[in-house]
Amino acid sequence: MLTFVSLGCFGTNPKKPDAPKEDSTHYYPPTPVAIDQSAFRKYFREINDFYESSLDATGFSGSMLVAKNGQIIFEKYSGFEDQAHKDSVNEHSAFHLASVSKTFTAMAILKLWENGQLNINDEVSKYLTGFNYPGVTIKCLLSHRSGLPNYVHVMEKYWDRNKMATNQDVLQFLIDNKQKLQVGAPNRGFSYCNTNYALLALVVEKVSGKWLGEFLKTTFFQPLQMNETYVLSQADSLRALPSFNWRGQREPVTFLDGVYGDKNVYCTARDLMKWNDALSYTPLFKPATLDSAYSGYSFEKPGRKNYGLGWRMYTYPNGKKLIYHNGWWHGNNTVFARMLEDSATVIILGNKYNRNIYKAKKIFPLFGHYDSEEDTEE
Repeated sequence: MLTFVSLGCFGTNPKKPDAPKEDSTHYYPPTPVAIDQSAFRKYFREINDFYESSLDATGFSGSMLVAKNGQIIFEKYSGFEDQAHKDSVNEHSAFHLASVSKTFTAMAILKLWENGQLNINDEVSKYLTGFNYPGVTIKCLLSHRSGLPNYVHVMEKYWDRNKMATNQDVLQFLIDNKQKLQVGAPNRGFSYCNTNYALLALVVEKVSGKWLGEFLKTTFFQPLQMNETYVLSQADSLRALPSFNWRGQREPVTFLDGVYGDKNVYCTARDLMKWNDALSYTPLFKPATLDSAYSGYSFEKPGRKNYGLGWRMYTYPNGKKLIYHNGWWHGNNTVFARMLEDSATVIILGNKYNRNIYKAKKIFPLFGHYDSEEDTEE
């Protein structure tokens, strides 16, 4: 297992700051090989037992897909796209990914970095006019080390809830209200914050000249044939699936639902599997770029959890590393877990809140020594 070294928020390689280091160590999963039938049956049986006991028995509405060596070994759909109209969930049901959306925003930034179009060690103020928080770099945003307040919480206090907020509103709110907000020092420590990814969406747009949804479409979705994946826009409001609380009551749209980058990617389980496969088995990114994405950057507190550049990670006592991201927004909660060393992936997408979705970690030991009692909920 490779050891990754954190370069901190600002980096330490001034001679070559505009792209990932070519001499970086790297890790790809092994070349996929066919799963023999006895192993396939064992995987299916045990995953199905989890599905029936933890999800189906608790009113799960959504999709679940598990793959090994790039091969789907379990795929099931339950519940309804709309609890009122009883339209059944199926393989074409695109769910709000909640914070799993951050993996796309982060990789968009890293693609621009890889192409030499931006430097993640630059201060955000270089790209976003008026941003008045010195020392906050793009890398700080990616790794949740900016010290910025979470717009999801602070805008509720100062914002007119009758007005739908945009990403530009989030930026301007930070600029105008700096004296009122509790702001931490950049790179002092890890603090998970949706503001970081709302700002990163604006950085992508500034550098690329495209709306984030269009950039993701042309850079990732279309080339990977993720034909049912999109970033929510006004034009998509009618096709976007609603979400529901655990009682089956529809969650209302709020003034925060227009902000994207931290959320608002809609995707099917099969399309998310295409995203996984592209990151795992294709040259979509240089190995050094993936190293940067999958390295931890926060070590102030001892523990096995860490955060890379758009990815959560959990390192087990035996050295195994889980690369994952979970999500929760309104009634949507999601799991996207990747055991790179063992070439296994677990995807669960739900549109009716069900905390049991986060028990997906019970499946991980099927594919290697991924045993842990710690919670990995969003």
